[in-house]
Amino acid sequence: MSPAVQGLALAALLLLLLLSRDWGCAQAAGTSGTRKPSVVLILTDDQDVCLGGMTPLKKTSALIAEMGISFSNAYVPSALCCPSRASILTGKYPHNHHVVNNTLEGNCSSKSWQKIQEPYTFPALLKSMCGYQTFFAGKYLNEYGAEDAGGIGHVPPGWSFWYALEKNSKYYNYTLSVNGKAQRHGENYSADYLTDVLANMSLDFLEYKSNFEPFFMMISTPAPHSPWIPAPQYKKSFQNVSAPRNGNFNIHGKDKHWLIRQAKTPMTNSSIQFLDDAFRKRWQTLLSVDDLIEKLVKKLELLGELDTTYIFYTSDNGFHTGQFSLPIDKRQLYEFDIKVPLLVRGPGIRPNQTNKMLVANIDLGPTILDIAGFDINKTQMDGMSLLPLLRGDKNVSWRSDVLIEYQGEGHNSSDPTCPALGPGVTHCFPDCVCEDSYNNTYACVRTLSTSWDLQYCEFDDREVFVEVYNLTADPHQLTNIAKTIDQEILEKMNYRLMMLQSCSGATCRTPGVFDPGYRFDPRLMFSHGIWAHKLSTRSL
Repeated sequence: MSPAVQGLALAALLLLLLLSRDWGCAQAAGTSGTRKPSVVLILTDDQDVCLGGMTPLKKTSALIAEMGISFSNAYVPSALCCPSRASILTGKYPHNHHVVNNTLEGNCSSKSWQKIQEPYTFPALLKSMCGYQTFFAGKYLNEYGAEDAGGIGHVPPGWSFWYALEKNSKYYNYTLSVNGKAQRHGENYSADYLTDVLANMSLDFLEYKSNFEPFFMMISTPAPHSPWIPAPQYKKSFQNVSAPRNGNFNIHGKDKHWLIRQAKTPMTNSSIQFLDDAFRKRWQTLLSVDDLIEKLVKKLELLGELDTTYIFYTSDNGFHTGQFSLPIDKRQLYEFDIKVPLLVRGPGIRPNQTNKMLVANIDLGPTILDIAGFDINKTQMDGMSLLPLLRGDKNVSWRSDVLIEYQGEGHNSSDPTCPALGPGVTHCFPDCVCEDSYNNTYACVRTLSTSWDLQYCEFDDREVFVEVYNLTADPHQLTNIAKTIDQEILEKMNYRLMMLQSCSGATCRTPGVFDPGYRFDPRLMFSHGIWAHKLSTRSL
């Protein structure tokens, strides 16, 4: 046998071994065929759902929502980009992945994150244990590419193809890490507009990927994050659109934490004009995302991949534009900031469904691993697999609460736009309205059961300020009922919050306060150790 023939025989043997390898992942339940399902995850940046954030996305709604399932109660465990994205990647609450804000000091893409968390993200497991080819394009974490954390030469484990944006969202004049090498872009629309660049890179991957392995794609768009630069063809769209004047727009946040109460009400005309303009531009940037979705779905269909591919669409956090007289931002504990769109289509998912179960972005990693056939009990993830809900399984046992947690940010010196408030605040506007502070640090239990639609929150400040909302009676969260709600419920929620703040893995999925299996022992309330304190109406 000649050396050439021997080489071909060896190559054929290696290919056979590759295709027959188990990779530690069983065939996903409810699927058939020799290849596992593929998965696409589209992640937008700062897209709300409460204020009409899905309205511009007509194609996305038709191609994903109407062809699959929409989750009407999808939440993020932290209403800020980096902690939320870390939760998606790890399947963990912030207190377990330790990313608390958008800075290196807050563990955002830090050396510690890279060493302790990145090797165990769900894409890393998909690639190493399940044989998936993996593709990332767009914004990763806000401090990705920082020189103090390896620069753009750092490519996280788990990615076969890596096209990551350096730092935070931009539309022009940015740098991509292309498998660890810098690719710089300018301000030419046809060559550089980031949403379109991500679309083209995604289509190229689909065209040239291996057909022998399943694939996972994560496409992370800059839209609708600031600086809100739409594509030229969309600059005149939505000219008559304004931010919604809903029930909590331009309303004083009475009985709320001091940071909300300090907002000026009514807002100035200039503030309202600014937020209306921002709202329009946000919608304009989303039109390019809508185009991306259409191109992606058409390409999958052309390649014969659409029927065997799950497509997830969601955002890293919500947003507000004038609610409780806060101009524009996220970070707050209210529905408009913590609730996000979540749409899914794929094999075995019936079209035109709406699911009201309480879900969170910590569920995305477990779900995608479950689709790949990986035993999620072998992970340390806090979330649950959505696969039984996607398939429409009967009698599914599901959670009734999720944890929301946020660590406030502030400057050691006074903000020049708002010196009267002193040090400790940040993200202030010219009319002295600040969106964040050191003691804007809170944790909440968001409960949704057959009998209660409730949110219970505690602030880690000198007051130990408490906010409680009955969203059945008060969907806009106007009235803080902390002083009037039944004391027994208040105590149970306090205890449940302490339990969730120290949970890990399966203990994050124990019965909630209003579940039949819930057990409450008042003797344990004040010895738990995390923000443990004696509830008193005097401190509310």
